[in-house]
Amino acid sequence: MSCRSAGRVLWSLLQLQPPTRYFNNICQNPGSGQTDFGPQLKFMNKQLFTIVAWDPRGYGKSIPPSRDFPPDFFERDAKDAVDLMQALKFKKFSLLGWSDGGITALIAAAKYPNLIHKLVVWGANASVTQEDVRIYNGIRDVSKWSEKVRKPLEEMYGHNYFAKTCEAWVDGISHFAENSDVCGEDYSEAVVPLQSMKVNGSAEIRLQPVKEAHARASGYLKGGNICQQLLPDIKCPTFIIHGEKDPLVPQAHAEYIHKHIKGSRLLLMPEGKHNLHLRFAEDFNRQVEDFLR
Repeated sequence: MSCRSAGRVLWSLLQLQPPTRYFNNICQNPGSGQTDFGPQLKFMNKQLFTIVAWDPRGYGKSIPPSRDFPPDFFERDAKDAVDLMQALKFKKFSLLGWSDGGITALIAAAKYPNLIHKLVVWGANASVTQEDVRIYNGIRDVSKWSEKVRKPLEEMYGHNYFAKTCEAWVDGISHFAENSDVCGEDYSEAVVPLQSMKVNGSAEIRLQPVKEAHARASGYLKGGNICQQLLPDIKCPTFIIHGEKDPLVPQAHAEYIHKHIKGSRLLLMPEGKHNLHLRFAEDFNRQVEDFLR
């Protein structure tokens, strides 16, 4: 079992801050800042960035309370993250968000534009479709996950808390599929020219220029709204990264986000899956650092 398990069930926030630029990273995973962002915490340039790792309520070391998923849990997480950064006296900061953390980062960037310097998201979506719900239900039962993914999470949380939180997350995120107030658009006929390049001779990455930012997002995205209506409110420079082999978040989601955030960049990694920042950590870190400078 690959893991939007991780990407979705629990989330942690990682924050990087340069001397004159502030960079705050939010991510969702049934882990913690330390378990989910090892290569970023260890290898990103600490002469440029100060790194702050944060576990939201119900995750990592922020227990108690137990994690729950009310209808506004994304908004609650976004406010918690921003409140934390202000309590730490950061006047402006950048956001990195993975998976559910990407959704949280999108909401924070839209609702607190004066605080956000730049935004990086990967493995994120602004809506939930019935197909997404099918995918989520496929990871509901943690006993079916691979031991490699499941074991460290059970060691951190205990089997019962981990299993119940995963089930609660599936129920909580699936409720968004019922929100039909904002629908996706049909771009099934759109064609997106891509440019190829090599990063450090390893993973091939295709860059979608901003001027050609017409998402191939098809009617697939005509699902339930999470934060679609907020995307045009994001004014900070935004970098969207997506793995073309992500089994948990179809590429159409990344393309939809790209189309609806003016001036954003989209980077597609042909071999990337949901945890591309771990699998291709060196390339990922370099791309993100270059964007944040």
